Amino acid sequence: MPETTLLTREGFTRLQEELEYLRTVRRREVAEHIRKAKEDGDISENAGYDVAKAEQAFLEGRIMTLENMINNAVLIEENQSTDTVTLGCRVTVVEDGGEPETFQIVGSAEADPTHGRISNQSPLGRALLGREVGEEVTIQTPDGSSRFRILNIE
Repeated sequence: MPETTLLTREGFTRLQEELEYLRTVRRREVAEHIRKAKEDGDISENAGYDVAKAEQAFLEGRIMTLENMINNAVLIEENQSTDTVTLGCRVTVVEDGGEPETFQIVGSAEADPTHGRISNQSPLGRALLGREVGEEVTIQTPDGSSRFRILNIE
């Protein structure tokens, strides 16, 4: 059974755009690299050809991955309820002694903590799911435990 990929509508669109770019632009570019490398002579001792073929293999692998993710995508409904933390919502938390931070809870395919998007499978994401404003969660980190209080859910 194929593994589902949890995506926001925005994440789904981004993956579709990346797939289209790889299929229409990058494939042509890589094919051109291979063609030029073949023109350089014996491909058995041609480093440029080897690099171009490796680039092609990586590209085709990424295309297959994106196709699989898109074909098995389950869209996350955003802003369903503001009572509890759910997939797709934005939650503002404050760590003991820290400044408030806002995160969107997304599937692992879209996680990007530097841009405020944490996975539902991350320690913090798992701990927050199903919780309400005012509740506190404690997670284990490499530096010990961290406690977060939920300030707002959107």
